Amino acid sequence: MRDTFIHPTACVESGVKLGQGVSVGAFCHVEAGAEIGDNSELMSHVVITGFTSLGENAKVFPHAVLGCEPQNGKHKGGHTKLLIGKNAMIREGVTMHRGSDTSRGYTNVGDDCSFLAYSHVAHDCDVGNHVTFANNVMIGGHCQIGDYAILGGGAGVHQFVRVGHHAFVGGLAALAQDLIPFGMAIGVHAHLGGLNIIGMKRSGLERKEIHAVRRATRMLFDRSKPVKDRVEDVRAEMPDSAAVKDLLGFITADAKRTAFTTPLLRNKHSHSEDDS
Repeated sequence: MRDTFIHPTACVESGVKLGQGVSVGAFCHVEAGAEIGDNSELMSHVVITGFTSLGENAKVFPHAVLGCEPQNGKHKGGHTKLLIGKNAMIREGVTMHRGSDTSRGYTNVGDDCSFLAYSHVAHDCDVGNHVTFANNVMIGGHCQIGDYAILGGGAGVHQFVRVGHHAFVGGLAALAQDLIPFGMAIGVHAHLGGLNIIGMKRSGLERKEIHAVRRATRMLFDRSKPVKDRVEDVRAEMPDSAAVKDLLGFITADAKRTAFTTPLLRNKHSHSEDDS
């Protein structure tokens, strides 16, 4: 294991906990209360403030700022935290804020996540494992991002919105409602554009389970009833599918936002290419 290295121009305050093999590059500033895990690297001009915990094997690129106070007018300046798991890849200009003292008090980021340049994680969010944010992704406060979710460049997620596991949010999408697990939200004002089939296959779902989720999704969003009213119909139709049970669990969970990202409503008078 390599020795810990602190560049002569870096400022590491008394009270910082540095693991073994940590490298702190030129002009970095790490405030008292921060914890940096073993073998993590802060390249240069990185700022880590407040009570921020960065897991082992992280790599943080220049001008990232981690752990500043939340952009929340209700926050009173109390002791809150930012918790980041192991193997994080945090690119240039990324910002992540601590939790707010009028809410749960911490922001949590799981293991093996990648945050590309200038993406942002707001206060009190819960980001799962193996999540990828492309450049300029922004999520508001209190969002929940499921494991293996991918958010495309410039996507924005409204506060309190949930993004299910293995979901995909397209570039520049504005997501204002919850997105189901494996869902694929596309469009500037995002709609449900299908399922993230590639993600489903990568997750190891069997073909029959993929077909079951596809059928369940069509039933849930067929507009004959509100989505939550269709849950029992779907449960009765596919009682043995673990993937469908997982999907219905997401739909019925108690959440701040009560609407879901839905497919586009097609004009019944429009003609498809097959009609011509």
